[in-house]
Amino acid sequence: MNDTMTWLFASGHAVDIVLAVIALEAVVLKLRGWRIRDLALMLLPAIFILLGLRAALVGAAWWWIALPLIVSLPVHLLDVRTRKTRRP
Repeated sequence: MNDTMTWLFASGHAVDIVLAVIALEAVVLKLRGWRIRDLALMLLPAIFILLGLRAALVGAAWWWIALPLIVSLPVHLLDVRTRKTRRP
């Protein structure tokens, strides 16, 4: 079991599992009537952060780690701004 968990994280596949769960969440929310734009704004920051984590777990160059983290911030801020303007 311990070797499996070590492999799961060292290979980055633990992040792949989480990304698959997020994809499933997106499908469920879309079926419940969410707009694609709202889904993207809500889920993309987490996806970018997870991609940075995956890059770190597999020992990628620093810029592969930094780039998705940097991109996640403006997407998150856009999501916050969009939600704020929709409040009553």
